[in-house]
Amino acid sequence: MTTPGTIHGVGLGPGDPDLMSVRADRLLRGARHVAFFRKAGKPGQARKIVDGMLPDHAVEFPMEYPVTTEIHFSDPRYNDMLSAFYADCTDHLRALAEAGEDVVVLCEGDPFFYGSFMHLYTRLKDHVPVQVVPAITGMSAAWTATGMPVTWGCDVLSVLMGTLPEDALAEHMARADALVVMKIGRNMDKIRRALRSAGRYDAAWLVEYASMEGQTVTPLAQAEGRVTPYFSIVVVHGQGRRP
Repeated sequence: MTTPGTIHGVGLGPGDPDLMSVRADRLLRGARHVAFFRKAGKPGQARKIVDGMLPDHAVEFPMEYPVTTEIHFSDPRYNDMLSAFYADCTDHLRALAEAGEDVVVLCEGDPFFYGSFMHLYTRLKDHVPVQVVPAITGMSAAWTATGMPVTWGCDVLSVLMGTLPEDALAEHMARADALVVMKIGRNMDKIRRALRSAGRYDAAWLVEYASMEGQTVTPLAQAEGRVTPYFSIVVVHGQGRRP
């Protein structure tokens, strides 16, 4: 019988290739099969990060989302379409592994932190070997870019998705000491209102393209009217105890 190959979910970090782990670099440069997510018609951010790092012989498998923001995630069609998509991707990767091939799956940030790879992992892990390479998260790069520590002493850090209802955002924002808000995009106006309601607006920072070309760091109050790109994170720093 053929010894199965391994599916490697490789965290690439926040976007700067210099911030990848040594293990990630080694797996990328020796890859025979490389899979990555992307929006249809786009090169894919994960693939762009590794430009020039993959061997010429690597076989690439782009996994193109059937839907992103075209319909709301509360629509039953959204879950049905994505579930079928992940099942198809899983079948392809599992077939490669069962044929004895190792596969590197490119993951922006950390694979287990709100990443698409998690949906493949849960479908693959009981059938073929799967290993995960952790990485620096985008939020870590964002708060580092502000030049200020994000948590002190016993500060409680909350990581919030901008897709949450406004009242839930405001409740969490008021309760936590330090905040990270992700998945901003079309939710920015709602996030601003929630921050104001929680009394945290004037302390918030907007970080765009953290660790990548075009990085900007701006107090959120000074970024009124700005169209925020996909790679944007809002940070509110904790002010806890210190010596």
